[in-house]
Amino acid sequence: MLPPPNEIERGILDYMESYLRRHTYQPSVREIGARFGIKSTKTVSEHLKALAAKGYLERDPSRSRGARIVGLDLHAETLSVPCHSRIPHRRGDVEAEESAQSYAIDRRLAGRAGSFFVRISGDEAGALGYGDGDLLLVQPLLAHEIRDGDVLAVHLTDGAGFYRYDQAGEVLHPGSSAAPGIPAMHLEDLAVAGRVAALLRSVGDGPGPDASGDPPPGRRWRRSSRRIADAREGRGRRDRQHR
Repeated sequence: MLPPPNEIERGILDYMESYLRRHTYQPSVREIGARFGIKSTKTVSEHLKALAAKGYLERDPSRSRGARIVGLDLHAETLSVPCHSRIPHRRGDVEAEESAQSYAIDRRLAGRAGSFFVRISGDEAGALGYGDGDLLLVQPLLAHEIRDGDVLAVHLTDGAGFYRYDQAGEVLHPGSSAAPGIPAMHLEDLAVAGRVAALLRSVGDGPGPDASGDPPPGRRWRRSSRRIADAREGRGRRDRQHR
């Protein structure tokens, strides 16, 4: 996973993209500095270097306009977003990240730089209303941007998972009924990979009930819809178990 940019770095990325769309070439270091009131070109270069180290830019330091936003394609209305089988590890972890598949989606849906899909496996996020095979679009964010009810992708010492933030109860409710809740009093100390911003789910017709007793697709869809409604209203499987 790409480490989230800080506020000024995110502003620089947004400015570079909007400038590129208007002019078809990148702004110079001096133009970036003028936009953000930074007089020192060295300071601007340090911000660009930090963005390159985090994986958001590719740079040619010998050129004034030598920075390129990774994954940005101005010649199409779509953006390539990587898709992982699990919440990707942060850059610098010992374990190598698996090669990611990618999907081209409307750039207006892709959101911020560094966004990625995670394909849900089994019941790992069932308590939050997500089912096996669902694709969750995760967008990076800063701790102060987290809002009540957000579903977050969180790295823990023993793995990673999806959790719903409950501001009133100051707790993160797990996506898996087998996982414990997490006190959310110190969100800044948690390694939050991002917030779930969109759900992509296949709703194609499938076979009817068979000898296994599986319900028909419509019934599965209605049951899944109820789970999503519960999640949006702050109710999950764990809540229903305590009624």
